[in-house]
Amino acid sequence: MKKIICKREYDTETATLIKKYTYGYYGDPAGYEEILFQTPDGLYFLYVNGGEASAYPSEDILRLAKTKVNDWLETH
Repeated sequence: MKKIICKREYDTETATLIKKYTYGYYGDPAGYEEILFQTPDGLYFLYVNGGEASAYPSEDILRLAKTKVNDWLETH
């Protein structure tokens, strides 16, 4: 998936996958996944996707500030 945010491109095809977190099981309406990526420029983002009753009912890319990366890694 690719998304432009604030004139910067975030692309799961060209970024490096750092960690994947899955909540629930496949087919769970409340289940979701969050995948942390780092762009070649050193920016971080989450690719998110989930069931219709989850926090992420459709796939999306969310920017993640460098200051929040360690917090995310510690809680996931």
